[in-house]
Amino acid sequence: MSSPIQRRVGQVFVPVRDMAAAIRWYAAVLGFEPGVASHGGTVYDIPTDGETRLALDANRPDFVASGPPRFFLWTDDMAATVEHLRRLDVTITSDVEDIGSVFFVQFEDPDGNALMVCQRA
Repeated sequence: MSSPIQRRVGQVFVPVRDMAAAIRWYAAVLGFEPGVASHGGTVYDIPTDGETRLALDANRPDFVASGPPRFFLWTDDMAATVEHLRRLDVTITSDVEDIGSVFFVQFEDPDGNALMVCQRA
């Protein structure tokens, strides 16, 4: 079976309500210098490593943040990651869990979006 759709993720959009606050929060958590949103202040491209891009999107401020994380970010040091999140007073929503192939921790951004960081076991 074939498809003209490639199995490569181009960009993940994270819905946010307050773009300026979201940029500051993600900059602190992910360690980059905050910049200015584009598209009339409704989209901000987070600097990423690799091909997949990550964007904050304030075009639908009436969204409902629910459900599991839609993606995860990698770390090489879970203990340092958890300490970093605690230092920033991030809402951590799970203990560090070991599922065999990875360790992971879940947390929320200020809009209630579920996020996850994984470390290979």
